[in-house]
Amino acid sequence: MKPKYAALGERIEARLGDKLTRLPTRTGELGYMVSPDALLECCEVLRDDAAFKLEILIDACGVDYLTYGRDEWQTQSATETGFSRGVTSAADPASVLVPVEGVAYAPPSRFAVVYHLLSITHNHRLRLKAFCTDDARPIMPSVCSIWHSADWYEREAFDLYGILFRGHPDLRRLLTDYGFIGHPFRKDFPLIGNVEMRYDPEKGRVIYEPVSIEPRTLVPKVIRDDNRYDPELKGGRDA
Repeated sequence: MKPKYAALGERIEARLGDKLTRLPTRTGELGYMVSPDALLECCEVLRDDAAFKLEILIDACGVDYLTYGRDEWQTQSATETGFSRGVTSAADPASVLVPVEGVAYAPPSRFAVVYHLLSITHNHRLRLKAFCTDDARPIMPSVCSIWHSADWYEREAFDLYGILFRGHPDLRRLLTDYGFIGHPFRKDFPLIGNVEMRYDPEKGRVIYEPVSIEPRTLVPKVIRDDNRYDPELKGGRDA
């Protein structure tokens, strides 16, 4: 971690150490986990304290950890035999559990909200992560009163993940269609969706029908041990 961020972390922990927990990092970025009860207090301090001056909320996004650490693709020892490289069906809940390296914590609950903050005054950035305490009805305090830019970010997280924001001035869907049912970024929402739509020239309107395609397991990446990927083989012939 750069000295600038190491010093910033020391100042934050001296001021808010009992309310924050340092997040592990492999990239030198500074981040903290905060409880929903302490979120607003910490955000106000980080915005207003002259030592921090995190005036801008760059982004706030939802996260669903329902299948965290689980993978249905076999890539480390995959061959070129097509779809059979999929370990399990996408509909199979007993997917293969894969250890996640470099992460020193297990998600305490299913849903989280991540906040990316920027200080124009000091030219530094900070990440905050807060986990919702109730998986069935995830709720997080709204930070709209602290950063007005949170308005649409929180509406997006509500629309796509179903996370509620207590105190939001106008919590409505932002990206999905009128009458849309469900939250499409949740890990238990089917990738193919629940319905498909098309224009019916006879009826003169758009109609909704059950999905006509079937889900299948695809392999997004195959790891090959040749000079394109293995640093030890750089400059040599393909394996």
